[in-house]
Amino acid sequence: MASSPAAKKAAAKAIEDDLEPGVARDGKHAAETTKAAVRAFGAKDGYGWDTADALKRAHETWEKQVKMLLGRLSSEKQALGETGIGLRNNDLDIATRLARQSRIHGI
Repeated sequence: MASSPAAKKAAAKAIEDDLEPGVARDGKHAAETTKAAVRAFGAKDGYGWDTADALKRAHETWEKQVKMLLGRLSSEKQALGETGIGLRNNDLDIATRLARQSRIHGI
């Protein structure tokens, strides 16, 4: 509650403009390089390295973590945008209730 609406807006913009695209880009790069490594270590002539399967399983976990991170960033971005609205609506609601209870409301 101590941060300003401008700071919250800047944080939401940084998430949208920098963090989300960066995580998506880096996640895609990791997927491409891991798939290439799996192919390189994979079975050739019926034989392959155990490393290929381990990399594949590790990458599946990585992909889940990237998706969870992107979801979390999206939630945080949305929460930053809604905080000001929620606080403003709360203030307006309190002012309206106080005005109804006030004896000098018409003045």
